[in-house]
Amino acid sequence: MSLSVQNLTIKTTQLTLLEDMSFEVENGDVLSIMGPSGCGKSTLLSAIAGHLSPEFECVGDIYVNDTSILSTPAEKRAVGILFQDDLLFPHLNIWQNLAFGLPETMSATEKKARALATLNEIELSEIAYKAPDQISGGQRARISLMRTLLSHPKVILLDEPFSKLDKPLRKAFRAFVFKQIKARNIAAVMVTHDDSDVPMESTLLNWPVADPPSSTRPSFMNSERNHA
Repeated sequence: MSLSVQNLTIKTTQLTLLEDMSFEVENGDVLSIMGPSGCGKSTLLSAIAGHLSPEFECVGDIYVNDTSILSTPAEKRAVGILFQDDLLFPHLNIWQNLAFGLPETMSATEKKARALATLNEIELSEIAYKAPDQISGGQRARISLMRTLLSHPKVILLDEPFSKLDKPLRKAFRAFVFKQIKARNIAAVMVTHDDSDVPMESTLLNWPVADPPSSTRPSFMNSERNHA
């Protein structure tokens, strides 16, 4: 297992947002999480990534490749995040945006070569020297994903990455994302409000509304959906 969350509880002094949660995600697989706004889905992702707000107390443990990362700084967790906004740097061209995610141990020449090779891999070499506002929304989404993957994450978190795309583009980008995750053998956790985003034969976590909040215990099920 690449990602293992064990008996995780996240709470403040006034609210238990998540209680005693455990799950595992194998390399190359996607765990999908669905639930209403405000139930704690994004907070869970923040806990895994190491960006949890100081107001929250996190009890339990999170493992990546059998190593606990609960006390590891965010920048050393090897956990990447893809948001619904592409977050490309407007002052950098496309290959420079890709190079930004590469290790500091690489030279400037090596970074450029790797960025250009990545663009060639995804058949977007023609946009290498363009600014983010000169390319399409679908192209920006692909560049954002590849920049995250170039940092060689062991786990990738998908925080509603398809929600701002129109239906045809959403379907194409969704297939692209899942193909890259499978090819790179990375464990992924995805938050979504749309059940059509959930990959077939994956695990789906349904996060119900609960009262009181401390009684929230999301339920797991296998997803067997036809996205044709």
